[in-house]
Amino acid sequence: MVVKKSYFFAILSVLFWSTVATAFKISLRYLNYPQLLFISSLTALFIQFLLILFQGNLHLVKENFLNSFLLGFLNPFLYYLILFQAYSLLPAQIAQPLNFTWPIVLTFFSTIFLKEKIRLINFLALIISFLGVLIISSYGKLFDFQNVNLLGIILALSSSFVWALYWILNLLDKRKEEFKLFGNFFFGVLFTIVFLLITNNFSFPKYNYLFGGIYVGIFEMGLTFFFFLKALRSAENKAKINNLIYLTPFLSLIFINFILKEKIYFTTILGLFLIIFGITLQTKR
Repeated sequence: MVVKKSYFFAILSVLFWSTVATAFKISLRYLNYPQLLFISSLTALFIQFLLILFQGNLHLVKENFLNSFLLGFLNPFLYYLILFQAYSLLPAQIAQPLNFTWPIVLTFFSTIFLKEKIRLINFLALIISFLGVLIISSYGKLFDFQNVNLLGIILALSSSFVWALYWILNLLDKRKEEFKLFGNFFFGVLFTIVFLLITNNFSFPKYNYLFGGIYVGIFEMGLTFFFFLKALRSAENKAKINNLIYLTPFLSLIFINFILKEKIYFTTILGLFLIIFGITLQTKR
């Protein structure tokens, strides 16, 4: 029963996360990326508040609350600000796999912050994944980069660096994940409000434009993280649960193709396979 429960929540999380690349693009048709960040972050904050409230742990939130100041700046504020802008410039099938390079970056950050040893296979994995990035960036024409949106590519790859740094610092914070997430979104919303005021983007033309941001807040940031945490906590083999995440970018292509009507390039699939192969190669011992 425990094993089935862990896989149920993990597969549910993967399915939800597989839809968000499509949701990003649809939402960005009606909202600019700071507005989308504000709506989704505020939604996620509300969900985290309800989850902690229903668990009867609200009184524990204040412990080391200021630790979330830096973490909240990195995620959700900086990470999604960069990622949403990348999605506004790139096709979803390009932005999504480029963002998925963060496990490779995480390995090298671990050598800096966690003093883990780097191996020759890590460099081989980096080269393979980088080749995948080049192939994806060619927009369906193998190693032809004439139509590349360079800023979008840089932003999508930069988001993986921000996420990897956030992941490392998050590991060093020993609070329970629920309290960290609530604190992170609390400060993330504050940073986003300041950014909106500074950039003069604090306006929303129609109420129905909010629905995309609410969907992202629920199924990318809020509820899905909670489900995945439940999957990990009830799993006998956490590595197998984590490996299910690698299904996400491939399932995303299905939604991108049928809902966004993007023609999936063969270079996207080939490059994605290389990125995932590089990631799995570096996990081998």
